[in-house]
Amino acid sequence: MARVLFVCHQNAGRSQMSEALFARAADGRHESRSAGTRPAEQLHAAVVEAMREVGIDLSQKRPAPLTDDLARWADVVVTMGCGDECPFIPGKTYVDWDLSDPAGKPLDQVRALRVDIDHRVKQLAHDLDARQTAASTSAADG
Repeated sequence: MARVLFVCHQNAGRSQMSEALFARAADGRHESRSAGTRPAEQLHAAVVEAMREVGIDLSQKRPAPLTDDLARWADVVVTMGCGDECPFIPGKTYVDWDLSDPAGKPLDQVRALRVDIDHRVKQLAHDLDARQTAASTSAADG
C-alpha cells in the first residue's frame, strides 16, 4: 500500500480535491492525505460545491498544515504550486502537477479543474497499482 500526500499552498482546493478523488480511485488500495504550506481558514466554497456534485462531501474538512511528520509518512508527495516551500525528503517520490488555483474561480472553472484532477489521480492510482504488482512479482521470483 502506497501513502500519497497532496500538497498545495492553502490546502483549500487542489490538494483537498486530489486527496478525496484519489481515495475514491484507489478504493482502499492506497492511502492519501493532504496539507498546505500556508493553510487557509476553510475550503473554497466552489470546491465544496464541485465535489458535492460528484458525491463527495468536503463540507466538514478543514485545511491542515504541512508538517515534517506528514511529509515523512508519505511514499509519494504530489506538489501543486508550492515550489520551494515544500520540504524535500530523500527517498520520497515527488511529482509536481501544474494545476491552477481554484481560489476565487467560478464554479465552471472549478468543475474543469476537478475533471483534470480526477484523470490525474486515476492515472496515479493505476501507476501505483502497477508498481505494487511489479514489486510482488519480483519478490515472488526472487
